[in-house]
Amino acid sequence: MTSRSVPQSAPVATLRDLASLAKPRITLMVVITAAGGMFLAPGAIPLTTALVMLLTTATVVAGANSLNCWLERDSDRFMQRTMDRPLPAGRMEPKVAMVFGASLGLLSVPALTLLVNPTTGALGALALVSYVAVYTPMKQRSSVALLVGAIPGALPPLMGWTATTGSIDAPGLVLFGILFFWQVPHFLAISIYRQSEYEKAGLKTLPAERGLGAAKAQAFLYTGALVVCTVLLAFFRTAGVIYLAAAVILGAHFLFVAAQGFRIEERPAVDKWARKLFITSLIYLTALFAALMVDAIVL
Repeated sequence: MTSRSVPQSAPVATLRDLASLAKPRITLMVVITAAGGMFLAPGAIPLTTALVMLLTTATVVAGANSLNCWLERDSDRFMQRTMDRPLPAGRMEPKVAMVFGASLGLLSVPALTLLVNPTTGALGALALVSYVAVYTPMKQRSSVALLVGAIPGALPPLMGWTATTGSIDAPGLVLFGILFFWQVPHFLAISIYRQSEYEKAGLKTLPAERGLGAAKAQAFLYTGALVVCTVLLAFFRTAGVIYLAAAVILGAHFLFVAAQGFRIEERPAVDKWARKLFITSLIYLTALFAALMVDAIVL
């Protein structure tokens, strides 16, 4: 790709573009789920350590997202939701994004290791490397990248757990599982209603590789696995009755919406269903974690 000239930007505009590379909404969600893992873990964590953990975790994610934007700067030009990012829009030189992302990653992982604990630092390193070096390039080769990318996306609550306990325990793995399984129907929904954009960008998706039927089936199966996984938190007594009731009700509704895709064949209707599944997934996760917090406070 031929480099385009980048006009001189005011400092505020440059800072805004650097912040956008970090994908603030995703970073915020990561911080919230990491905080949830700390909150649910047994034992106490010093306030200073907790704040350091959240800050460094946010920095790990910001660095990974920035490097992702750098690696995908060409394909981002073909997708409506990414074409206005600083690199495809030509507002920033690629080298700036690369140095910014690498610097965040190189600073945050050692800080997690030294200031929190080695287990959390190792998980942070795994999240960073798997997202940038494995998931991002794999998106152009295979739709299996979705499952690979779900690993770093599911690590933050487990990192929150290990920040408090210093160890990887069964309830922490359940929290990891919840985020892992949730991401599959969430991102499959996006890949269905934005399938043409992904194809233009050269990114492999399950609907394109194996058809809509396979995408619908996997969305339903992984939603079912998600519902089962959520119940395990009550089994391990990490959560109580309030959470369990919410998990069953929310899960049944999510599964019902996922199942609706099987009786829809026409493409416009399929896209409408996929958008509904996407919105449902967002409401589901928000409500589930809210119930988890309420349950922990009340009980």
